[in-house]
Amino acid sequence: MNGRSDILETPIEYVKGIGPSRGDMLRKELGIHTIQDLLFAFPFRYIDRTTFYLIKDLTGEGDSIQLKGTLISLEKIKGKNQRTRLTGMLKDSTGFLELVWFQGASWLEKTLVVGEEYIVFGKMSVFGGKKTMAHPEMELMSEAGTAMSKTFDPVYSSTEKLDAKGIDSKSRRKILRPLLLSLQEYDLAETLPPYLVKQLHFCTRLEAMRWIHFPENEKQREQAGNRIKFEEFFYVQLRLLQSKQYRQFKYKSVPFLKVGDIFHTFYQHKLPFALTDAQKKVIKEIRGDLAQPRQMNRLLQGDVGSGKTIVALLTMLLAIDNGFQCCLMAPTEILAQQHYASIKELLGDLLVEVAFLSGSVKGKKRQIVLDGLGDGKINIVIGTHALLEDPVNFAHLGLAIVDEQHRFGVAQRARLWKKNDQFVPHVLVMTATPIPRTLAMTLYGDLDVSVIDSLPPGRKEIKTIHKYESARPQLIQFMHAEIAKGRQIYIVYPLIEESEKLDLQNLNDGYERLLQYFPQPNFQISVVHGRMKAAEKDWEMQRFIERKTQIMVATTVIEVGVNVPNASVMIIENTERFGLSQLHQLRGRVGRGAEQSYCILMSDTKLSKESRERIATMVRTNNGFDIAEADLRLRGPGDIQGTQQSGVIDFKLLQINKDQGIMQIARQIALDIMSKDPLLDLSEHVNIRQTVIKLRQKFKDWGRIS
Repeated sequence: MNGRSDILETPIEYVKGIGPSRGDMLRKELGIHTIQDLLFAFPFRYIDRTTFYLIKDLTGEGDSIQLKGTLISLEKIKGKNQRTRLTGMLKDSTGFLELVWFQGASWLEKTLVVGEEYIVFGKMSVFGGKKTMAHPEMELMSEAGTAMSKTFDPVYSSTEKLDAKGIDSKSRRKILRPLLLSLQEYDLAETLPPYLVKQLHFCTRLEAMRWIHFPENEKQREQAGNRIKFEEFFYVQLRLLQSKQYRQFKYKSVPFLKVGDIFHTFYQHKLPFALTDAQKKVIKEIRGDLAQPRQMNRLLQGDVGSGKTIVALLTMLLAIDNGFQCCLMAPTEILAQQHYASIKELLGDLLVEVAFLSGSVKGKKRQIVLDGLGDGKINIVIGTHALLEDPVNFAHLGLAIVDEQHRFGVAQRARLWKKNDQFVPHVLVMTATPIPRTLAMTLYGDLDVSVIDSLPPGRKEIKTIHKYESARPQLIQFMHAEIAKGRQIYIVYPLIEESEKLDLQNLNDGYERLLQYFPQPNFQISVVHGRMKAAEKDWEMQRFIERKTQIMVATTVIEVGVNVPNASVMIIENTERFGLSQLHQLRGRVGRGAEQSYCILMSDTKLSKESRERIATMVRTNNGFDIAEADLRLRGPGDIQGTQQSGVIDFKLLQINKDQGIMQIARQIALDIMSKDPLLDLSEHVNIRQTVIKLRQKFKDWGRIS
């Protein structure tokens, strides 16, 4: 490596133009410690140096724009709260534009020169009838130099403290340009094999780094971006696939080879309906896993009402036929209770011992369950986090099922399958939150994934309708008509208490208003929200389940886990305040019985473009996977349930909602390489092996069940 192999690890303060003081600030503010960190802090956008706007053409608020003009005045003003701001006036041949800075006023006052011509970049707004630009980037025309000959100039993430220290995008460009020119090919050693670079028509790694920071044209920027995005995702996939390979090697389990009397009796005589083709396919995949002497580690995705519970039960019966115990853990007592009640009902008089365990099971009842698990008399236990506690021990736990798995932490889930000290139990994790395929391969690339992608036959599709406040009288009439038929209604609000900042219909006001239209004692209304004690919440929910109340007024605490087949109407207030996946989960609380169900989306007339698209998507489709794809496209992965835990979606350049083509190619190539060369021993994969070793030092892999 010519003695320069460690140049990327050089501490940041040794880079020309940085020094100890700036280096310390970059460490604290952006986590930039080395030259490598600096190079991989990519621009989040670029200034198009070929286009300059005239002040007279600025008509309103909009995108960031670039202007040229003379700074004709500069004044520091102290506000009422003693905070100082700096204001300036920019003039071009067509008019005037006010500039204002609320941070770094003292430093900027010393830096900016009245009478000089500047390139100004920022977002224009109109304030008090005047055209204004807050916190614009300023660059002297006389210093723009070589930057003016380029098409794009990079703009980097920054902070107030960095800007105040003069470490803004302009400063970063001055530091990076000579640094990148000084680097050689061997400083940025190839991380991909030559055959792959050629096959995918990639630029070199050095070219990618130079072009991503200082592209001369759109083609260079795109080529650099594609190379870096591929590499980011490719190595995440390799790490996940190696993790899966390691787990299959390390975690041995007992194969379930027998399909016995209990399974056959239930399947032939107790199954209340014919399984869908999707359910049959999933059960076949699970049986294939269970027949292996290694741990099953499978994710079961299925939309609301798709029949995951019956698949879970059939899997448990396979375990029991092979002489093992099973547990099913759910995130809330209500959901666990519902699983317990439905599984008991499905089993009927079949000789399977089922128990329930939660924090509310105490004293003698609790001890009976603990003893039954310890001596093996209990075949299935269904419960909450209580199953994780130390007193809970099994005679021979063979299968652990986790429902709504994103609600549990990785460490919690791992504790569950340590309840068997002889071998690891097989694991099935379930979610009713549909996850787009591209996101699933990112989050669960080391899991086997099964999908139930169709609903049981005969289920009526929920009718989804969008209404504005003006339709409230007709809505009240409709509610009365449904209650008269013996149906029940959910009304969901986004807030519990009034907020001065958000003009929202809140739960308390909504409840008071409902009492005018549905007075006691003729009508009963349940109220459920997140600030209630668990016992109060459960009591109110139980009243609704038992049909003692006709209406449930709630926040999103009823999003997952309430199964009331008699409830036929879901009214969502202030629909524009909810995300798509959340709206779909709420809608899934109805449509569980034989009657026609409705989801009514109430909203304000003033809606953003994104809100209109969300509502239109809800009205158009009931398919959870279509909705999840739309949600990913609209919001990106950060807000989708469970992704915050993952640790693998924090990509520097790749955007999961936009770069699906690159992701699929990278995933397939990673699969091909691991199939052909699982230990990366071939000489052609030496670059990959070295890169994986470096990356492994940065990440801690859990032997995880999701």
